[in-house]
Amino acid sequence: MTATGTTRQVDSQERHTGVAPEFLVSPALLDAVSPSGDRGGMVLGSGMNGEPLTISALRSAPTRIVLVGGLYLARQVALRAMAVGAWIVVATGRPTAWQMIAKAAGTGPDGRPAPVVQIRRLSPVELPRPSEDAPLLVVHDGGPTPQELFPPRSPWQTTVYVLPYMHPQAGATANSADLVLMQRLPAGQAQLAARIWRLPPPMVHQITTLKDDQVIALGRNLWRPLRLVTTQKEQQILGPVRRGD
Repeated sequence: MTATGTTRQVDSQERHTGVAPEFLVSPALLDAVSPSGDRGGMVLGSGMNGEPLTISALRSAPTRIVLVGGLYLARQVALRAMAVGAWIVVATGRPTAWQMIAKAAGTGPDGRPAPVVQIRRLSPVELPRPSEDAPLLVVHDGGPTPQELFPPRSPWQTTVYVLPYMHPQAGATANSADLVLMQRLPAGQAQLAARIWRLPPPMVHQITTLKDDQVIALGRNLWRPLRLVTTQKEQQILGPVRRGD
């Protein structure tokens, strides 16, 4: 993975046609999140000039995304994915921290919690079958050295690995990612990131000086700073924009 140029993983004009069954997402949730880009994709933030940036997180290929940072970023990605049609499976050792996402999904016609969000333990389980109309986002929230419990093996499945900080043993997971979203790192962890991704000193410095609402999108031939875009209703669900847990 190199660190310059552009990639289709982050694009303000990426095509996405997946649509969720209508009963799975409440109108309140749709009101809470920002709309998709003009040609689809999942809006995550804006460029330095204010232009909307989307990530093609849900696509017709098995996809790995690594998030280096805190719960806010991970939960925002899950919330946005749910709003554009994804089923969400969260494997975590801290289920209470994810209940707000399950609650945001609302209820089905029978008044029971919508099944679009499943919160599981950190152990292998049978996953819903993903499709273009119902893609699957699996969030692996298992600490800085995640096990490979839910590798993406089919089209329309994306596995997100939530790393609270950089760890030397996370190099294989980080290097296999199609896309990395990285919040501010202290100097020591930034140096570790530099070794994993072969980053030059100016990029390493930029990682250490990001603001709480800024993220670096890193991928093959990609290095793109962006600013998280959070609506007022999203903040009611997630709280204020922040780095860390």
